[in-house]
Amino acid sequence: MQRHIELFDTHEVFNQPLPLENYNAYKSDSVLQHYIRSFGGEWGEDRLLEYGQLVGNELQEAGFEANAYKPEFQSHDRFGHRIDVIKYHPAYHRLMAAAINAGHHNLPWVVHKTGAHVVRAGIEYLHTQADPGSGCPLTMTFSSIPAIRHQPDIAQAWIPKITTALYDPRNLPYYEKQGGSDVRANTTRAYPLDTPGPGESYELVGHKWFCSAPMSDAFLTLANTDSGLTCFLLPRWRPDGTKNAIHVQRLKNKMGNVSNASAEVEYGGAFAWMIGEEGQGVRTILEMVAMTRFDCMIGSSAIMGQAAAQALHHTGARTAFGRNLHDHPLMQNVLADLAIEAEAALAIGMRLAHALDKDSDDERLLFRIGTAIGKYWICKRAAQHTYEAMESVGGVAVVEDNVLARLYRESPINAIWEGSGNIQCLDVVRALEKNPDTLDIFLIELEKAKNHLDLYDEALGEFKQQLLMKSQNEYALRQFVESMALLWQAATLIQFSDATIAESFVLSRLAHNHSYMYGTLPEHIPFRTIIQRTKPKI
Repeated sequence: MQRHIELFDTHEVFNQPLPLENYNAYKSDSVLQHYIRSFGGEWGEDRLLEYGQLVGNELQEAGFEANAYKPEFQSHDRFGHRIDVIKYHPAYHRLMAAAINAGHHNLPWVVHKTGAHVVRAGIEYLHTQADPGSGCPLTMTFSSIPAIRHQPDIAQAWIPKITTALYDPRNLPYYEKQGGSDVRANTTRAYPLDTPGPGESYELVGHKWFCSAPMSDAFLTLANTDSGLTCFLLPRWRPDGTKNAIHVQRLKNKMGNVSNASAEVEYGGAFAWMIGEEGQGVRTILEMVAMTRFDCMIGSSAIMGQAAAQALHHTGARTAFGRNLHDHPLMQNVLADLAIEAEAALAIGMRLAHALDKDSDDERLLFRIGTAIGKYWICKRAAQHTYEAMESVGGVAVVEDNVLARLYRESPINAIWEGSGNIQCLDVVRALEKNPDTLDIFLIELEKAKNHLDLYDEALGEFKQQLLMKSQNEYALRQFVESMALLWQAATLIQFSDATIAESFVLSRLAHNHSYMYGTLPEHIPFRTIIQRTKPKI
């Protein structure tokens, strides 16, 4: 009988690597370290090391828990009073508190040092690897500052609350704790009120089909006055201490971004302050939108970086056909290609963070067009990239308790939110038409990389000829923006990356016979060198 038990004792796990956990997510990432240092963020490395330790350990576990237990909506308390409260798993609050303590939501607004935007982008990059969902309210809070500054009296009261390093999840009036913000365009109607105090006050009546992070202390939103769309700051509690008329109808059951609550709400005469000029709401809020689109770029770069790290870690410890999986030439091609794509995404994201730090007229124009190009390209590339990483890992990657399964569900989100692909392409054209200097600044950025690689110089010359020959037909806008994105990524890698990475990117992305699939790099590429550069150092 004992012998039969031994025969059927088959549950021995072998040839499955240990998960990538209990590590420092910053210390192990030489590529992220490279761009932090390249763009003036080396003074923030102690902060990044500290946060990287949290991300690779307890926050990674908190990310799993926050996604396993979705937010729950409680409309009334047990006595029948309307409360409109969103309940989160404690892991979500751990994620939020850690990110706020690290400066995810405020660093450039409170630390006035060159490289502050670069360091803050590094913090976001790390946090996304723990949980992309909780990054949404953090991003909205961070990006609200430029819009709120349009109304100095409101800014004086609110900015200290928004930038505080304290996370307080309690449902209390804003003047008792810190604030947050969110923005979604809608057709709500605003009516002026005669209310004493700072700012022009209104009441808003309407429906908001998609309100992200409805537990925030305040929301930036658009509503119509007699002069047109106007920007408003809508607090969850009125100044007199009563609950504002913001009624949550339901929470959305999303396929990704699960830890973050997204709601459908009604404004039943909700109190709000006007921000900026009446009728100029779109112009006022666009500064916030530019920041959120930038964060979408960094977030999708982080997803690709983590996907590549997972694939490299797994294949580096698994065997197939008698040798290590990443010793097989075809697998090496796939892994190196994934590594190049992830680095190219991070490179232009950090270049824009550097533009924010420099804050000159030229850099602002680069940021304006760069966010539209990068939001379009990086966020779209993330989904296919993450899938290919899943395929490299195999069946275990499809299981929900694997990081890659969550990354795959998250990968389309940034491409859809804050303006989908077609919107970004049209925005590129708007940026070029609004200020003719924008194209010159972008071309100057591309010219900086000339005379290093012949294929790049040829591709740049063809692009400039294309610009001279005709105006852009809307039917061809996606192809036009793709060309801009690839040239810009190549130029950034040539200037700031390892020569091997830059040459491999140019040969595989700018050649006329390039392929649409990952794993199709030219055969003379130094695959092992590229893999070693990106593989987590644990």
